[in-house]
Amino acid sequence: MGHSHGHDHSHHGHHHGFEEIREGNKKGLLIALLITTGIMLLEFFGGLLTNSLALLSDAGHMLSDASSLFLSFLAIWFASRPPSANKTYGYYRFEILAALFNGVTLFIIAFFIIMEAIQRFSQPPTVASGTMMVIAVIGLLANMISAIALLRKGDVENNVNLRSAYLHILGDALGSVGAIIAGFFMLFFDWYVADPIISVVVALLILKSGWGVIKNSIHILMEGTPSTISQADVKRELEGMAGVIDVHDLHIWTITSGLDTLSCHLLIDDKSNSQEILQLAIDRLKEKFNIDHTTIQIEKAQIQHDDMNV
Repeated sequence: MGHSHGHDHSHHGHHHGFEEIREGNKKGLLIALLITTGIMLLEFFGGLLTNSLALLSDAGHMLSDASSLFLSFLAIWFASRPPSANKTYGYYRFEILAALFNGVTLFIIAFFIIMEAIQRFSQPPTVASGTMMVIAVIGLLANMISAIALLRKGDVENNVNLRSAYLHILGDALGSVGAIIAGFFMLFFDWYVADPIISVVVALLILKSGWGVIKNSIHILMEGTPSTISQADVKRELEGMAGVIDVHDLHIWTITSGLDTLSCHLLIDDKSNSQEILQLAIDRLKEKFNIDHTTIQIEKAQIQHDDMNV
C-alpha cells in the first residue's frame, strides 16, 4: 500500500473564512497605522517642546509601532502571494518573521528608555508637565482607537503577527498613562523624578510583551506543535478509530497563524479498508482539531521503513 493523502478538496468554506479574516486584519492594521503615525509626530514634537522623557519615550515607542504596523501590513500583503516551485508553502511565514522582528524592536526600545531614565535619576530635568499631560491624553485616546480598530477588524487573539502589532499599541497606551501619571506628580508636587521612574515601569511592561511575541514566533519557526492542539489528544483520537493499530511519525506544526498542518503514518489492520479509514481520519482532524491540511500515509503489515530521524 502506497501513500494516501488527505487534501483540502472539500474545505473551500474554511479557506474563504481564512481569507476573510486576513482581509479584516489588513483593514484594522491600516486604520491603526494612520492614527499611530499622526500621534507619533505630535508626541515627538511635544516631547521636545516640554523636555519630557516620558513623552519622548512614548513617541519613540510609537515610531516602533508605526514601523511594526507597516511591517505587519506588508507581511499580510506579501503572504498572500501564491506558492511557487521553490516556495511550496507560499510566503505565509513572512508574517511570523515580521512578528519576531516586532518583538525584538520592543526589547530594543525598552533598553534605550531604561538607559536614558538611569541618567535622569541623578538630575531630573524640569518638565513642562501641563503641556505634557495634554499631549499624553491625546496619545492615549489615539491608542485606544487604534486598539479597538484592530480588535474589531482583525484576529488579535489567534494571529501572532497582528498580536505583535497590537502589543506595540498597548505598550503605547501604557506609555501615555505613565506620562499622565508622571505629569500629575510633577505639576502638583514638583516631583520631577517621577518622569524617569514611570518610564522604567513602562519599559519593563514593554519587555514583558516583547518576550511573549518573541517566544511565540520562535516556537512557530521551530515547527512547534500549536499551543491550541495537544499532540497526545490527536494521537489518541486517531488510534481510537476502528482498524487503526498504531499512529507514528506524527507531526503537527503551524505555517502561519490560523493555518495548522499535520502529517503522520497510520498502521492499519490488513483487512481494513484504507480509503474509508483515510476519509474518517481527515474528517476527525478537521472537526475536532480544525486541521485542514493533512498528509496521511496508510500502512499495512507488509510495509517496512526505517525509523525517521524526526
